[in-house]
Amino acid sequence: MNNSRSNKRPRRSLERAVVDVWQRELGSLSTRNFAHRLAASEDLVLRLDTYKKLEKHRGCVNTVSFNGDGDILVSGSDDRRVILWDWQTGQIKLSFHTGHLNNVFQAKIMPYSDDRSIVTCAADGQVLHTQILERRVETSFLGKHKGRAHKLAIEPGSPHIFYTCGEDGLVQHFDLRTGAAAELFTCHHTNDRSSMPVIRLNAIAIDPRNPNLFAVAGSDEYTRLYDIRKYKWDASSDFGLPTDHFCPPHLINDDAVGITGLAFSDQSELLVSYNDEFIYLFTHHMGLGSNPTLSSTTSVCSDASDMGSGSRVPSSPMDAEEKLIPQVYKGHCNRDTVKGVNFFGPGCEYVVSGSDCGQIFIWKKKGGELIRVMEADKHVVNCVESHPHSTVLASSGIENNIKIWTPKAIERATLPPNTEQLRPKPRSWMYRMASPQDLMVQLFSMESRRISPDLREENSSTGHELLELMLTFNANNDVSSDEGGDNSGPEDFFG
Repeated sequence: MNNSRSNKRPRRSLERAVVDVWQRELGSLSTRNFAHRLAASEDLVLRLDTYKKLEKHRGCVNTVSFNGDGDILVSGSDDRRVILWDWQTGQIKLSFHTGHLNNVFQAKIMPYSDDRSIVTCAADGQVLHTQILERRVETSFLGKHKGRAHKLAIEPGSPHIFYTCGEDGLVQHFDLRTGAAAELFTCHHTNDRSSMPVIRLNAIAIDPRNPNLFAVAGSDEYTRLYDIRKYKWDASSDFGLPTDHFCPPHLINDDAVGITGLAFSDQSELLVSYNDEFIYLFTHHMGLGSNPTLSSTTSVCSDASDMGSGSRVPSSPMDAEEKLIPQVYKGHCNRDTVKGVNFFGPGCEYVVSGSDCGQIFIWKKKGGELIRVMEADKHVVNCVESHPHSTVLASSGIENNIKIWTPKAIERATLPPNTEQLRPKPRSWMYRMASPQDLMVQLFSMESRRISPDLREENSSTGHELLELMLTFNANNDVSSDEGGDNSGPEDFFG
């Protein structure tokens, strides 16, 4: 059956391409739409191959992203440096030490800044802004999290505004025109079943079609959606309450999972990557509402393998309206690190993710069919980023290099014969512990679960103070995992 399907696919692809060329020549298909169809072609995805390896970092590369024009790639690493690459030639345009005291987790070029404004967050919890001047860089401190700050999200089209989230559960709003941080809220659990006072946030994403909406996720099963318009600058509102929650029905009340990656499509679809589980695609009407404990009182679809894009289940026994089950993407392994997830293609036609096995996985968004598996790292692939307007991918992971992927292969790739659908082993959600302080937090969590419900409220304030103390100690005492990291910057240079 698989061989038959693979034999038919190239023929269908060729026939579609011939029709597209014919329609373009007749004028019934615009040049722009023709280019979009070509860029979204499965044939190009099957021809992706390594175009270049970018090698200069001296530690794991934790973040890669393209600028708006797509001609520059920015990367950040355990060596605490940021590098701007001309990825087509492989040349370095600029390399500088960020000033962070620990691993750089995220680095992005602000849009409409002439590629001279870069924001970063890191394992030291700091949020920094670097301005590229004529022959030097100038870095300023913007804010700080108590614990590691994994991700930041830039408001689409804004050269000034972005958000950050951290392991302290805090979400912050930054405006580079003021240089000040606004602490929006701290993300708490929806009920008292968890002993941890806050949710350790790993991911944040902004809806490109409505930048007032942003989602955060971390150490529990829910992705929470917020509306910045509900925020009052006098801090007197209940803005910390989400407007919506998203979670596959079978994972509700599952203490063994967490979320490592989020991404919005151009159609406002939301991708959610679970640790020790799978990737799911939500549309806005799949939300559980502002209080998920009321809208989902029963557990359904206990086996993720039963889930598909067309199934429907009631959200509660009392609800007449049925909700769609999210599309699921399976095959990769997400256990050991905080992995991202992304869309790929001019119309977000594909879903891409790294894996603990060192490979990149590519699925069709519609239907969830796995179509590519590419060897990309000797250990783990954490980041897979899509070019803004070309069929190009950038990937990074535990290795010290970045790989650029373009559709240059002569032959179409086929799936490896040993590719199997992963069924994760049940285990407590906990990504790789980087320090003894992380272990202290986990032990504290386990001990707190033994406290009776009557005493839990009494101990909550004490627990929150203890967590803050441990996170602060962790942030102040972490050292880079890369012993060979470069701490000084006298050799910083411009290309």
